[in-house]
Amino acid sequence: MTQPKRQLHLGLFLFSTGYHPAGWRLPEATTDGAFDPKFLHRVAQRLEEAKFDFFFLGDALATSPDMQYTFPSQMVRLEPFTMIANIAAVTEKIGLIVTANTTYSEPYTIARQTASLDYLSGGRLAWNVVTGMDVRAAQNYSREKHWDNSKRYDYADEFVEIVQQLWDSWEDDAFLRNKETGEFVDGSKVHRINHEGEHFSVAGPLNIARPPQGQIPLLNAGTSERSRDLGAKLSSAVFSGQILLDVSKQFYAEIKSKAASYGRNPDEVFILPGLVPLVGRTKEEAHAKYRELNSLLVTNYDLAPLSARIGIDLSAYPLDGPLPDLSLSTLPGDEAKWLVALAERAEGHKDITIRELFHYFAATSRGHLLIVGDPEEIADQMEEWFVERAADGFNICPPYMMGGIDLFIDLVVPVLQRRGLFRTEYDADTFRGHFGLSRPESRYAKRAALQGASE
Repeated sequence: MTQPKRQLHLGLFLFSTGYHPAGWRLPEATTDGAFDPKFLHRVAQRLEEAKFDFFFLGDALATSPDMQYTFPSQMVRLEPFTMIANIAAVTEKIGLIVTANTTYSEPYTIARQTASLDYLSGGRLAWNVVTGMDVRAAQNYSREKHWDNSKRYDYADEFVEIVQQLWDSWEDDAFLRNKETGEFVDGSKVHRINHEGEHFSVAGPLNIARPPQGQIPLLNAGTSERSRDLGAKLSSAVFSGQILLDVSKQFYAEIKSKAASYGRNPDEVFILPGLVPLVGRTKEEAHAKYRELNSLLVTNYDLAPLSARIGIDLSAYPLDGPLPDLSLSTLPGDEAKWLVALAERAEGHKDITIRELFHYFAATSRGHLLIVGDPEEIADQMEEWFVERAADGFNICPPYMMGGIDLFIDLVVPVLQRRGLFRTEYDADTFRGHFGLSRPESRYAKRAALQGASE
């Protein structure tokens, strides 16, 4: 049997004011989209027109006015389950990712909410599993302190196991709905899970039928070692935050290898780095927009994080002067040189200043690759990462809205399609289908079949 040709997977990571910290200050940018249903509908529908795999909404359980000059769209936003239900009603094909934090919720609640959304969307839901990194969240949930990474992931492992059992607690053919006999449900095909674990005691069954996708796909960001293990063991897609090709290739190989060690098919675990494409119709237009964005940054030019990033104390050098000799870096390898090379590529010239390097660092400080260029340049770098097995696709983070995503869709997507790297039409209706994943059999039905075969 011929294997289908490998193609890119594309999704949008929604920052309603754009990923660049100053994106919202552009004259043409939207500033209030986070609370505007018409804006959110337009974004999702544009993605669907372009045949994107998914629309992705992150979440945060705490905020602070101190963040206002960095990522204002991350400060306050709509609750993701409510918002995704609304988006589901105005779209038909695109996958929808909802974020739910295991540290501050209950498995039964998340199982009900996700199963409900899978029905409401016609099988287009996926769950982004997070444990939370913001210590302030604990204060909003009656906790004395935020748990450490180890405890959060011990809790998350058991949490996810319970949710997946609950999704399977009704077999697909449990509902008889036989008007002649009066039998509505076959009770032998409805299962209490009777989970008794370290953190949870959950009886089940869920009070919702098995989701349309059977098992709703899981996604997570592979940052810590525990999060990488969770992704390799359970996730259909792992979000990554590398900006260097070789580092991303190492991450890609690591997750695929881990997945295989868990008995999974590595080709069914997709690695999706974040990508910030700043697209212009020409190179000159793209670089001019990049400089315009940087001119709007509100910052105190704190060089300490950048100094740590390149291994050189920059505080002793003039901000608009040349970079110091990179051989002075205390970091092993060529990481400082690569970061500078990326910044030079974004600026469109060599011999950048410390201020210009700071601008690039500020625009990529959340760990996603910024590419500045014309459509062919953007597509070239995406194709390189794809062919070199550094990515199976990308989590697109437009630098500003709506122009950032409109230009990507109108100019870059057609180039990818002409190259045969991205679909021109949907060939599936579900999230699993977009990634070529089959619908899994219920664990209880599988168990019954094995027992029957052995008798």
